[in-house]
Amino acid sequence: MSTAVHHLNCATMAPALAAGGRVTPVRMVAHCLLVEAPDRLVLVDTGFGTADLASPRKRMGLGFVSAMRPALDPAETAVSQVRGLGHDPADVTDIVLTHLDLDHAGGLGDFPAARVHVYADELAAARARRTLNEKGRYVPAQWAHGPRWTTHAAAGEEWLGFAAVTALADDVLLVPLHGHTRGHCGVAVRRPSGGWFLHAGDSYFFHDEVRTPPACPSGLRIFQSLMQMDGKARVANQERLRHLHADHGPGSGAAEVVTVFSAHDATEYDALAGGTD
Repeated sequence: MSTAVHHLNCATMAPALAAGGRVTPVRMVAHCLLVEAPDRLVLVDTGFGTADLASPRKRMGLGFVSAMRPALDPAETAVSQVRGLGHDPADVTDIVLTHLDLDHAGGLGDFPAARVHVYADELAAARARRTLNEKGRYVPAQWAHGPRWTTHAAAGEEWLGFAAVTALADDVLLVPLHGHTRGHCGVAVRRPSGGWFLHAGDSYFFHDEVRTPPACPSGLRIFQSLMQMDGKARVANQERLRHLHADHGPGSGAAEVVTVFSAHDATEYDALAGGTD
C-alpha cells in the first residue's frame, strides 16, 4: 500500500504557436508521480532527464525544442525532485511508463537500476521505429543504458469498466488506452486517502476534453490527430475517459472516486501540485 503520492512537473514547456492560448495553451507540463511505499519508490513517467538538458537539440531534436520551447531547468528533473523530497534516487526501484515518447522517458537514464514497466507493444514500437512519426517521437539514446525492462501484455483484470493489468501489487495498474501510440496506457495509482489517481498520459491534452461536451484548443486537436497511431482507438478511449470522469470523478458521489489527469495539462497539474496524498 502506498503511503504518499507526490505530483511532479518534470518539464515546463511554452509552445511557440500558442498565440496567447488560442491555438495551444501558453504553458504545458510533464506531469509525473512519485509514489512512496514502505518497500519502494515508484515513478510514473519521468519527463526530461539530465542528459536531455545537457544536449537538448541532439537528444530531442531541433524541431521539438523549437516548437515546444522547454525550460530545461535542472531543478525540474525527476532525479532532482526525488532528492528534494529527501530520498536517494537509488531507492527508486520501479518506473511505470504511459509510453516511450521522448518527453515521457527522458529521465530513465537517471535511474539506471530501476525496473521499467511498459506495455510490450510500446517497447516493440519504440525499438522498431517503423514510421516517420515513430522515428521522431522515440529517442533510443534515452534507453541506451539498457534498462531493466518489465514488459506487460494482455490485460486480464477489470478496473471500473476498463481492462487492466497489475504492474506493482494491487496499487499500481496499467490501463490500456491505445491510440496515441501503439502501446499507450494509463497508470492507475491507489490513493492512500482512498480512491484512485489515473494518469492518462497523452490520451488527451486539455482538461475540458474529459468533460461533456468536450472542448480543446484547435492546435492541440490538430497535434493529436497528427501524432496518433490509431485514431479510432484514441477517440474511443477519450469517450471512455469522459464516462469515467462523469461516473467516478470528484463530486460524482461514487464509492470509488477517480481523479483523472493528462500528462501535459497545466491546469490539472496546478490543481494537484503541492499536496501530498
